[in-house]
Amino acid sequence: MQVAARCRKCGRVMQSQRVDNYRVKLTCSCGFSDYKTVMEKVKTVNPFCQKASFTPFIESEKGKMVLTMQKANREHLEIISLEEISMLVSSDYDLPQTLQQLAEKVATQLKISVCSIYLLEGEELVLAATHGFDAQFVGKIRIKLGEGITGTVAKTGEHISLNSASQDPRYKIFSQLQEEKYNAMLSCPIADKQDIYGVINLNTTSIKNFSEDEIYYVSIIANLILTAVKLRLKLSKSR
Repeated sequence: MQVAARCRKCGRVMQSQRVDNYRVKLTCSCGFSDYKTVMEKVKTVNPFCQKASFTPFIESEKGKMVLTMQKANREHLEIISLEEISMLVSSDYDLPQTLQQLAEKVATQLKISVCSIYLLEGEELVLAATHGFDAQFVGKIRIKLGEGITGTVAKTGEHISLNSASQDPRYKIFSQLQEEKYNAMLSCPIADKQDIYGVINLNTTSIKNFSEDEIYYVSIIANLILTAVKLRLKLSKSR
């Protein structure tokens, strides 16, 4: 199946080649390449049925009922999501576009209201991308190191997970973002062993406890963001 798409660099029509059941690789004669998620029609009901080993029974775990099939399906979706984000990080998109698409993918995958990415500029964290908040505030919202939950995470280098963030004494409300209507919050540092580069925040309107799996998933995303930032910093210095 051919996918109609034009190159973002030269405008020519790109050639498409299916990589697997859910991805198509697009290539242009100018050398630019990209990937697009396009499910095969015969696989749209459950594109992962041949890859996942489901056990469709219900088991008890600490008084809670866990549907094993749903858990396995979620894990496979997370793996696919990480693959797509990894390709996005290594793509030719500029950093703002990469971070924006990444925020949208994380919010969709975890089914949350808001995903925001802050990058460190000097002694302040600046909103670099957001899904859920008004995009007009990108580049305008600034948080000092140690200020609020986001600034605390940047200063300590440790994640904070809260089921009712507004009740925490460290919580700072930005009225322009209408943050008062959000409850649960997960904030993870974007950092290596030496330096802090930013923070990724997740917000939901519901009161919830972020699971260990969700926290681990977001920590991987934070490392991918770190890779994207370092890669583009390296490219800008080499020019």
